[in-house]
Amino acid sequence: MVNGLILLSQVGLLALLLFLAFRMSALVRTEPVSFTSPRYTREPLSFNRDTIEEPSPRPLSDRARLISQLHILASLQERDCRVNALALPSLPEEVRSYAAAWLYGAGCALSEKPTRHSDALASVVAQIASRKAGIRQPQALQTISTLTASPVLLACFRAGLEGAEFWRHSHYVPPTSSLYEAITANAFI
Repeated sequence: MVNGLILLSQVGLLALLLFLAFRMSALVRTEPVSFTSPRYTREPLSFNRDTIEEPSPRPLSDRARLISQLHILASLQERDCRVNALALPSLPEEVRSYAAAWLYGAGCALSEKPTRHSDALASVVAQIASRKAGIRQPQALQTISTLTASPVLLACFRAGLEGAEFWRHSHYVPPTSSLYEAITANAFI
């Protein structure tokens, strides 16, 4: 019984293969490939490395790109905090301001020099900080504007700067520069 089924399957596959060959030959005979179509008659493209203009690097004032990078980095850091049993939205507002300072440092690292320390960058960071850390936007903007007044905020800013620089090249934030480490090293939690 089993041998008959195997033989029947082999005969069926052979019949399908023959049908495929017949069908392909019929298609080739009825529609030959024309190499005179416009697709095949173009001149080959010349390649001269001296005449190629390198695309200028897009300035990172491209708001959408910066926002997406910051969202990704903030989400990764928020997840890292959750894994380590640190829920950012439930922390005191002062500690959430540490997260805003860290994100501002990350934003400065991910943006180009002309857009660093600008009001536009501060507002983007404040929006993301309000979503990810649960801090109100005016409080986040206040934290960013008074960053140098507190050594703790400055330490969190530096950790965000270093973490985002490292993440930009390796898509990994070292634990010493992570948001979790910056918060736990500077706050009694």
